[in-house]
Amino acid sequence: MPDPWEMTASTSAASRKRGHPVDEVLPVPKLALYGFQHVVAFYAGAVLVPIIIAGAIDLPQEQLVQLITADLFTCGIASIIQAVGIWKIGVRLPLLQGVTFAGVAPIIAIGLAHGGGAASLLYVYGAVIVAGIFTFLIAPIFVKLLRFFPPVVTGTLITIIGLCLVPVGALDAVTNPTTHEPDPTNIRWFLYALGTIAIIVAIQRIFRGFMATIAVLLGLVIGCVVAFALGDMNFDRVGEASAFGFTPPFVFGMPKFDFVACLTMIIVLLITAVESTGSTIATGEIVGKRVKASDIGNVLRADGVATTIGGIFNSFPYTAFSENVGLVRLTGVKSRWVVAAAGVIMIVLGFLPKVAAIVASIPNPVLGGAALTLFATVAVVGIQTLGKVDFTDHRNLIIVTTSLALALWVTSYPDIAKAMPTGLDLIFGSGISIGAVTAIVLNIVFFHTGSRGPRVAGGGSITLDEVNSMSEERFTEVFGHVVQDVPWAVRRAYSQRPFATTRDLREAFQDAVLTGSSEEQSELLNAFHDLGAEDETGTALAVDHVALSNLDDSDHDDVVQLAAAYRDHFGFPLIICARETEHFDRVLRNGWSRMDNSPAAERAFALIEVEKIANYRFEDLVADANPIAAARFSRLNELQ
Repeated sequence: MPDPWEMTASTSAASRKRGHPVDEVLPVPKLALYGFQHVVAFYAGAVLVPIIIAGAIDLPQEQLVQLITADLFTCGIASIIQAVGIWKIGVRLPLLQGVTFAGVAPIIAIGLAHGGGAASLLYVYGAVIVAGIFTFLIAPIFVKLLRFFPPVVTGTLITIIGLCLVPVGALDAVTNPTTHEPDPTNIRWFLYALGTIAIIVAIQRIFRGFMATIAVLLGLVIGCVVAFALGDMNFDRVGEASAFGFTPPFVFGMPKFDFVACLTMIIVLLITAVESTGSTIATGEIVGKRVKASDIGNVLRADGVATTIGGIFNSFPYTAFSENVGLVRLTGVKSRWVVAAAGVIMIVLGFLPKVAAIVASIPNPVLGGAALTLFATVAVVGIQTLGKVDFTDHRNLIIVTTSLALALWVTSYPDIAKAMPTGLDLIFGSGISIGAVTAIVLNIVFFHTGSRGPRVAGGGSITLDEVNSMSEERFTEVFGHVVQDVPWAVRRAYSQRPFATTRDLREAFQDAVLTGSSEEQSELLNAFHDLGAEDETGTALAVDHVALSNLDDSDHDDVVQLAAAYRDHFGFPLIICARETEHFDRVLRNGWSRMDNSPAAERAFALIEVEKIANYRFEDLVADANPIAAARFSRLNELQ
């Protein structure tokens, strides 16, 4: 007979709710230590934003101190809201919030468009508050808007942000730290900036782990020590600053609202919403917690609330800091209460003006060197995102090149804005603003409009309703290329309509290929061109990707030789899904290695390659058919 005490213990254990490491409340000493570690990794990036903005719109140092304390105070509140959560606000993951770099250039543009100085900040804060409220309101439906921000848009915008910010850092790098005037002919300032960059690079090269994550902070500290030793840095203002103080709401006055400024800031918040979505998914994977669509809504509500608070408390738009997402992976500390502890530390720092005054004393060239590396890093992140884009599609190429061209044009010659009508002048006053508007509009024009229905960037344009209403003739005309224009395969797929989902449509083609008779499959295989075959103009016929495009004579001969040997051996053309390769060398290695297969095994292998090619062609035609996006965002499709 079971022991009743054991039964009671077992029942108690079973009824006890299992806790996730994310929700673990660590001892106070550990919370403080790990929280401080987050603050250290975050600090340089956090305070750079108000410093850069203050320098660009010509704020005096005492007002810069107010911006820094306000920034730290609001960062702390934002991080606590995101990590702890209130109602449906906050994702309850270890996401530390900070001012987004995406807002720097637009904020500077808004400030300069309204005369600079503290008075211009009123228009900035008006736009920040409106954008924060907008983000909060669209949070429940934002996942549905992600299709308007594919990699071709986000990658372009992030690249533009980085490139447009580089001149801001470059100006600081040649600015006299005493007079705060540009002095590009003085080699001393150049050496300060270059030395700071060299220190950051050296730390990244020598150290790993946590030390590498604070390379920028260490570069600033060492640069300041050198500048102080050489007499180019002083702490006079630190002595004048109060030991304890608080920057009250609307310290510069009540906010003012400008339509174009608000629209610009809303675009910035949409960009950061995409970034926040990515950071949330990445953090969920790191800590092993499933991220649902409702979680994304909670993240964005917290971003919206934090941004609105930022506008009230003299700060700027907020988003998750990717550096601290990396720190969670690096340390393995998954508790969200650690980030909450970091938030408390930042709030405390926000009440210490002397700390802010020390930061405000950083010499311009040292700050400029660090800023150059940070802004260039932002541009590289954008380039990495653009690496996911298929540039063989000329539409993507036009979106990126046009947006970059306009953004860099306006960045190089900002006076162009003076030629614009009132309202438009603000959009053309910032490279980021005009680049963002251009990328978003062109993506909609090329991929979401047209007589064939809504389009999805990176995917196709044909909607399921259109497919189901097609005649067999029209269906064959549109989808024949998917299966190399082989009639029996198209007819077999067509016979399975109507299609309830795009997945059913895709499976119709897959089933058609794999269920064909031996003779039908032979016909399908032989419908493909030999690798290296060309038409009368010299254009390659067997190309579904750039890997086999524009080969020189030697490389082309190698491909032709392989194709001929393969056909002689197996009796049908070598079929390789070239879209999954980065260079034709892999095509060659793949093809020659398959020569060792048995005829039956190679026939099956070839049919699998046909399926892959058909899948990619299918994505090129059908809206919402991209399997990569579907896999990445499958957890977000729970909006009901």
